[in-house]
Amino acid sequence: MFKRKVSLFIVIAIILSMLVGCADDTIKENDNIIDEQGAEVKEDIEIEDMAGRIVLIPAKVDKAFSTSPTGTILLYSLNPEKMLGWNYDLREGEKRFIDEKYHSLPNLGGAGKNAINIEEVLKLDPTVLIMMEELDDGSISKAEELEEQTGKPVILLDSSLYRLEEAYNILGRVLREEEKAGELANYCRETMEDIEKKAPKIKEEEKVRVYYAEGPNGLETEPSGSWHAEIIDIVGGENVAEVAIKGDKGKSEVSIEQLLKWNPDIIISWDDERGGYYSEIFKDPAWQDIKAVRDKEIYEIPNSPFNWFDRPPSANRILGVKWIGNLLYPDAFDYNIKEEVGKFYDKFYHYQLNDEELDDLLKNSIRH
Repeated sequence: MFKRKVSLFIVIAIILSMLVGCADDTIKENDNIIDEQGAEVKEDIEIEDMAGRIVLIPAKVDKAFSTSPTGTILLYSLNPEKMLGWNYDLREGEKRFIDEKYHSLPNLGGAGKNAINIEEVLKLDPTVLIMMEELDDGSISKAEELEEQTGKPVILLDSSLYRLEEAYNILGRVLREEEKAGELANYCRETMEDIEKKAPKIKEEEKVRVYYAEGPNGLETEPSGSWHAEIIDIVGGENVAEVAIKGDKGKSEVSIEQLLKWNPDIIISWDDERGGYYSEIFKDPAWQDIKAVRDKEIYEIPNSPFNWFDRPPSANRILGVKWIGNLLYPDAFDYNIKEEVGKFYDKFYHYQLNDEELDDLLKNSIRH
């Protein structure tokens, strides 16, 4: 009787394994799709992008190019070996934390006013193109136009901080990097969940008044409601800028008189390498009566290899929400920022910071 039960169990196990194989008869092996007979799948596969489009892409994606830095950062964080090029010429500070072998990847355009160089992109023959932006009614038509121009499949991704988990998982399926994508997606989701849990605990009377200093004289800024200053809103900061949102590019001009009237508790500024006014704020006589300047509460936004605060609006802002939350409300957002930065650079930028690099990166960006 015992032998009969064992035999029956083995038969059932075999049948179940066959059924599972029928339900999913392909597996991933070395970035190739392998069917149950061990043969490489050559046919196109279907991917649903974040605009709900069904896009046919090759089963194996060797190279991808993003039409903007927003998507390029995602590509770089998943697997820089599959990244075809940059959207602009890297600055020296950016190169510092990017492996040297990727410094020479070509600038194919797509940043700021510089359109992508379609001809040069096609010479390098990407398998797929990535278009990552704030999705709106015109996004699908732009993607379709690019597909017509290039003959390449285009995957649309949403740049929203709240949808980074989904963006990573879709791009992971496109690049056959599901495991790494899952790791980064989970990090993004867990971060936003933690921020959303802690932010409501900030009492109204505890709100910190913040001014975001942009531009070469520090007199450009972004108001609450602008995606450029979104992470101030997310962590419960009070953005003092009472100006209209200036389109997608931002940078509303203000006067020193307005800034004196707003009298922020904290100023966060573009760094000097980016062309900001950080160092000059301490010297400029016109700024000295501002509370943040008197109290020396002026902080540089880290910008290497990618800006933590806004431009480009990609996964780099996930570290930014932890940084700005901890800067404004260290008791509520009680992160060990040095540990968080080290972990993030390792996971997303494939770079292990040493103590000296970490201190230098944060020297003007945290309280000491």
